Amino acid sequence: MGSLKQAYKNEVIAKLVDQFGYTSVMEVPKIDKIVINMGIGDAVQNSKVLDDAVEELAALTGQKPQVTKAKKAISNFKLREGMPIGAKVTLRGDKMYFFLEKLIKVALPRVRDFRGVSSEAFDGRGNYTLGVKEQIIFPEISLDKVKKIRGMDIVVVTTAKSDDEGRALLSAFGMPFKK
Repeated sequence: MGSLKQAYKNEVIAKLVDQFGYTSVMEVPKIDKIVINMGIGDAVQNSKVLDDAVEELAALTGQKPQVTKAKKAISNFKLREGMPIGAKVTLRGDKMYFFLEKLIKVALPRVRDFRGVSSEAFDGRGNYTLGVKEQIIFPEISLDKVKKIRGMDIVVVTTAKSDDEGRALLSAFGMPFKK
């Protein structure tokens, strides 16, 4: 599976240098990290839900997730400051490439009625955010054990300076953008 890293070194860099005319290889944008975040609102009433989510994230990424806590108290949601309400994982290096490859080649094609991911979800600095509605598109998650279908946000943080550079970088990796 580690072929995305090789592909980056062998093909992607050359492709982007041609496209944007960089003078140095160090200018070529690269993927810095991938942050996967699962917000779990139900964790307020039932802390067992959070453990399930943490287990699922760990299975997906091969890394222990951090539990995120509420920053503010919101009385309407029965939420107090410091209550655990989610889990996140930050991937770098080989694990990051491994996850990205799994996302592009295995998980996204398993989405129902999949026509490509939005090419508009860049933040202006070349970082890309993708919302996944169901965690079951990943092969590690067995349907029998899933108690509730949960979504997650996947943020791909790149060193690109603009959205166009970020888009070109992810397309070169094979991210299936809508035409």
